Amino acid sequence: MKKAEVGVLLLNLGTPDDPSTGKVRSYLSQFLNDPRVIDIPWLARKLLVNLIIVPFRAPKSAKVYKELWTENGSPLIYHCENARDRLQEVLPEDYKVHLAMRYKNPSIPDVLEEMKRENYKKIIVLPMFPQYASASTGSAIEEAMDVIRKWWVIPELRIISQYYDHPKYLDAIVDRSRKYNLDEYDHILFSYHGVPLRHVDKVYDEGLCTDRDCENEITPENKYCYKATCFATSRLLAERLELSPDRYTVCFQSRLDKNWLEPFSDKVVEQKAREGAKKLLVFSPAFTADCLETIIEIGDEYQELFEEHGGEKVQLVESLNDHPDWIECLRDLAENS
Repeated sequence: MKKAEVGVLLLNLGTPDDPSTGKVRSYLSQFLNDPRVIDIPWLARKLLVNLIIVPFRAPKSAKVYKELWTENGSPLIYHCENARDRLQEVLPEDYKVHLAMRYKNPSIPDVLEEMKRENYKKIIVLPMFPQYASASTGSAIEEAMDVIRKWWVIPELRIISQYYDHPKYLDAIVDRSRKYNLDEYDHILFSYHGVPLRHVDKVYDEGLCTDRDCENEITPENKYCYKATCFATSRLLAERLELSPDRYTVCFQSRLDKNWLEPFSDKVVEQKAREGAKKLLVFSPAFTADCLETIIEIGDEYQELFEEHGGEKVQLVESLNDHPDWIECLRDLAENS
């Protein structure tokens, strides 16, 4: 068997090692103490996260993770492992695919130590986040670079920051939707993970995100603006799905306070119910593997919210997981980088 010369490092966000309160507390502590996630001064972040957020949030989050957990463990982990294995099958034999999580396990330092021992000629760092955001893509790449920069021998490196417009990524989402008749739904949501407004403002050397037309166009200036790429992803999907602008809404979920990207997904769900909608179809294009935010937040919590205000059904379109077109997207990114 030919020795692999190219190592592919797939990266995703992460999950607690198990749904116990202690493990969830450890996960939240690592996650929320990341300065790219909560970007406030160090001491303020430590006090806020370790004395207020984590102690109060960990027990509640543990209950939710227990609902999410399966006999195979965390859905995020096993979906990503399946994607890793499927990608390995379609790549040439001189490629070897590894998987790491930004927070908890398998950790980036541990997996990169394995890759260091392989003595690859080239390493491709490939986050599983199609739209760039500092709190996801940026954080994962930074962690990988912090490890690699300490190596005595640093091989050729290729970092893939985003690929929201890759045809195979878009094809995979469209194919996922084929099991649903879009005409049966009163409205369609493209729901993305939210970020604080200041995160997108930091993309620009001058001015704010709101000074640009990020809802309607991609320019050389806003091409790494998370808001702009989320709206662009939605336009590309709407075109493929033959959706007119009045048939769908771009929205953002999982906010921590009011100063996050709007419109808020839960508020849109509530509003549509009040307007008389009975059935909503929800895509989650930023989540390439089903996880707490898709299965629980959209599938369960938004369903309850919709019913409370007169709606009947919130239908989640499953994430890409190990869809063949998604694997082809990853293969193309790895082989042509």
